Amino acid sequence: GCIENFRIAAGLSDKPREGLFFADSDAYKWLDAAARIQRDFPDPRLAQLVDGFIALLAQAQMPDGYLFTYNQVHFPGTRWHNLQIEHELYCHGHLIEAGVSHYQASGRSDLLEIAVKAADRIVSDFRGKGATFTPGHEEIEIALLRLHEVTGRAAYFELARQFVEQRGRDPLFALSILRQFSDSNRRSEIVKQQTAAYRQLHPEFKPVQFPAGNLARAPRNVRQRWYLSALGGKYFQQHAPIRKQSVPEGHSVRFGYLMAAAARIAREAGDASLLPALEDSWQRMVTRRMFVTGGLGALAELEGFGNDDELDPETAYCEPCAALASLMWNWEMAQITGAAQYSDLFEWQLYNAASVGMGAEGNSYLYNNPLVCRGGVTRKAWFWVPCCPSNLSRIWADVGGYIYSSQADSLTVHQYISSELTEGPLRLTMRSGLPWQGSVRIEISAVEDTRPVKVLLRRPSWAGAMRVRVNGEALPDHAPAAPPEPTSGGYDPRGAAFLSVERAWQAGDAVEIDFEMPVRRLRAHPRVKGHAGKVTVTRGPLVYCLESVDNPGVDIFEARVDPNSLEPVEDPSLLGGIVKIAGKTVDGQPLTFIPYWLWGNRGESQMTVWVNE
Repeated sequence: GCIENFRIAAGLSDKPREGLFFADSDAYKWLDAAARIQRDFPDPRLAQLVDGFIALLAQAQMPDGYLFTYNQVHFPGTRWHNLQIEHELYCHGHLIEAGVSHYQASGRSDLLEIAVKAADRIVSDFRGKGATFTPGHEEIEIALLRLHEVTGRAAYFELARQFVEQRGRDPLFALSILRQFSDSNRRSEIVKQQTAAYRQLHPEFKPVQFPAGNLARAPRNVRQRWYLSALGGKYFQQHAPIRKQSVPEGHSVRFGYLMAAAARIAREAGDASLLPALEDSWQRMVTRRMFVTGGLGALAELEGFGNDDELDPETAYCEPCAALASLMWNWEMAQITGAAQYSDLFEWQLYNAASVGMGAEGNSYLYNNPLVCRGGVTRKAWFWVPCCPSNLSRIWADVGGYIYSSQADSLTVHQYISSELTEGPLRLTMRSGLPWQGSVRIEISAVEDTRPVKVLLRRPSWAGAMRVRVNGEALPDHAPAAPPEPTSGGYDPRGAAFLSVERAWQAGDAVEIDFEMPVRRLRAHPRVKGHAGKVTVTRGPLVYCLESVDNPGVDIFEARVDPNSLEPVEDPSLLGGIVKIAGKTVDGQPLTFIPYWLWGNRGESQMTVWVNE
């Protein structure tokens, strides 16, 4: 129902507004995704929907650029209210991102003009303001940075920097958030009264009905912890200035967006003073606060981080949007530092923590993603909070932008995904067998000039060996150094490294890579409770799990796997064609492991990533 809200704001419909206060953002992310898809796969029907929605936004937007249907419909004349809670700037951010994506994809300026009007309104109203005028849900920062990229207007960059720099500087934040909670609840009651009054006059009106949310188990004291986190500012990343935020805290999606924005500011402004906190936060996340899948967020209600080593697989929240935010952050860190660990985590989260949110048929999703499920978690077409599908769509439509990066004399291969590169010092085609097979072939089709170009090939942390041949000639494999300490979750991207191949390339040159992809058993650190004697089975970049539908007659939570029995098996008939891992229990019962991201696609079932060894 969120698109109907824009018709109401434009005066084209007299229905009551539906959805949460941030419902606008879901439509904007759909528009963002559609624009990116249209760039590479034009479709007349999709183009018609996009153009119709852009025209509707132009009608709904106020003359001064403001566009937020919650206030326009329910509270006309009110704006920038309860900034920590009601997501006004968050929604405007996704509108601006859609405008930038549409302009980059099509070259047209109609949606970009709407985005610029909105951004100019925000600049006018917020420039020079202090800590109380920062958003509760970060996202506008990324949007302003992207808008600066395409317009060159410094005001957008400076406001994004202001929002980042002013966080955590309000000494009266607890009092402010209490007032905002009270006022937001008051406003919610007014909305309910308005809707009830409409329904009394229009008994034929049937509001949109959403299914109940997925089962999300949580510790008994999670509500009290949420209040403490909110009052202390940690939930909103408002507890400390950005350079002192060296520990992942609070809502995991918001945290990821803030880190991605701060990293981009550091890169574009050359501000090295931001890097220590960014690197420390990343290290703490990877070593103490991240699940073996790369999933982020240990606690329901907070939808965010717990304490160090608080990684209960049954209460894991791991919202897909948190993984997507981390992808953006990792990409920025990879550009700044050139370190392979960031690209390695990107790959792991892409295949596991993000992909698991998307149903195999593309028409259902999971909002929370436990690593152990005893029932009650099922994929649905929609949930009460539908933020994940359109966010997954827009990132998937842009995956090609995360495979390579280049300078005048170098080309970095971050991800091994079949693709064609048509710009930079080398033109090439890559054909990859990942994630199922470890063979990759890169063929050079054209070169800019005859000068040597350094090609950096990522040696993944999961690879048993990496054999590289250039035009049939084998190169030595340089094994990276072992990470300094085991991580709490069991996966560690810090073992990744880049292998450099420098030469004067010619059209027709070929690089062949063979990754050894052994079945590995990852273990949680002894600090993590409840994991003694348990392992997670992985192969290549994929985490595997046991799902009850594949293992009839086996108690997947009590079964003990024989580690010597595990072997990869191609199965073209299972889940569209996969490499499963076959094994046996110690008493000879057969076991079938499937990739974690594919579980839950065959009705309600039980599942576990952690198995007894």
